[in-house]
Amino acid sequence: MESKQQKAISVLMLPYLAHGHVSPFYELAKKFSTKGFQIYLCSTPICLEPIRNNQNKLSSSNNIQLIDLQLPSSFHQELPPHYHSTKNLPSHLRNTLLAAFDASKPAFSDILKTLRPDLVIYDLFQPWAPEAAREQNIEAVLFLTSAAAQNMNFEMPVETESSKETMELLSKNSVSGMTFIQRFYQCVTSSSQLILVKTTREIQIKYYNDGSKPSLAVFSPLVLVGPLVHKPQDHDGDDDEKIMDWLSKKEPSSVVFVSFGSENYLSEEEMEEMADGLELSNVDFIWVVRFHGGSKVTSIHGALPRGFLERTNGRGLIVDWAPQAKILQHSSTGGFVSHCGWSSTLEAMVYGVPIIAIPMKLDQPINAKLVVDMGVGMEVPRKNKELAREEVASVIRRVVVEEEGKELRKTAKELSERLKKEEDEEFDEAMEKLVQLVT
Repeated sequence: MESKQQKAISVLMLPYLAHGHVSPFYELAKKFSTKGFQIYLCSTPICLEPIRNNQNKLSSSNNIQLIDLQLPSSFHQELPPHYHSTKNLPSHLRNTLLAAFDASKPAFSDILKTLRPDLVIYDLFQPWAPEAAREQNIEAVLFLTSAAAQNMNFEMPVETESSKETMELLSKNSVSGMTFIQRFYQCVTSSSQLILVKTTREIQIKYYNDGSKPSLAVFSPLVLVGPLVHKPQDHDGDDDEKIMDWLSKKEPSSVVFVSFGSENYLSEEEMEEMADGLELSNVDFIWVVRFHGGSKVTSIHGALPRGFLERTNGRGLIVDWAPQAKILQHSSTGGFVSHCGWSSTLEAMVYGVPIIAIPMKLDQPINAKLVVDMGVGMEVPRKNKELAREEVASVIRRVVVEEEGKELRKTAKELSERLKKEEDEEFDEAMEKLVQLVT
């Protein structure tokens, strides 16, 4: 019989049911698979659908097997399968989704009994996952997809209606008898000997350079796994050609890419200010325009100010999806208007693109401050806490067109080179510590 040291180490990964969590878990899975680990990525079918569709284009699965986690059928009437993800989930169903996820522990336990992995890597809001693993004598480790999650105070430097709603959700909203913060701490204290964090040494030092922010390292050593940035491949999408051809016709560093992530939506007022700001800047742009599935808006044209598409024809490209990593690594891209979600922030840093920060909620204000502190971007100031077209236009021009943008680009390129050099070394160290944990 093979010993654990002789066979491939098997890891079952269980992200939270959000694209911003599933995506970095998948990137971590790909890194592990290149080292010979057998990976089981477990989530609901709707969360796994984009990965499954992409894997079907590949000749090899890279030792990654997708495992469907079925939420209990008792929730299906109120929560049909297409809502088994936070994407496009109506706000009144957020608690229902989390309750259904909690109720999937028996199904998850059955998956563990069948697969018998050596290790479970879980996310920050499901304390029942390490509990299920320990019940079967399986080690379990927490993976934080956001560096800001280490800040135990959940600071919100920018006070907006969205941030107030977020803090209300985290500290007061209770599901299955637990608030989000209580879930988080249970997950932290349940992690076996270490906590994985999606970040790098250089960023980690800058994030906590003043020593005033408490770190989760008081519970378990933090093990950095690197930026885990998506590396674009030719097979990534058949719809890329039009966008990339358009971008290739532009001058170097002349285009600003605008995207607020997969689960952030501008209000009607913010949409108008953003559009007018882009128009005022006179800078070429690619803008990923999204509106919530429950919105009254039914088309991109209806979401934008009247005449905007006609007035910006030729210098603006409006899309509902874009290959973000490909765009960020293209030589024509000179700036990234971003909500500063952690994955987007790291992508911009790794590809050396200055950030025009417009944070909205959760860790985004903290990430935006980091971007400014590291000299790789500027934040758009708000007027009376509201987005203003003049400020949007001004910061875009300062970053992409004016002289001070040259220094930002220089600093961003230098950071990019350092992060790329450190990436493999940091991941190898993390992998060795996980191997020691399970062997």
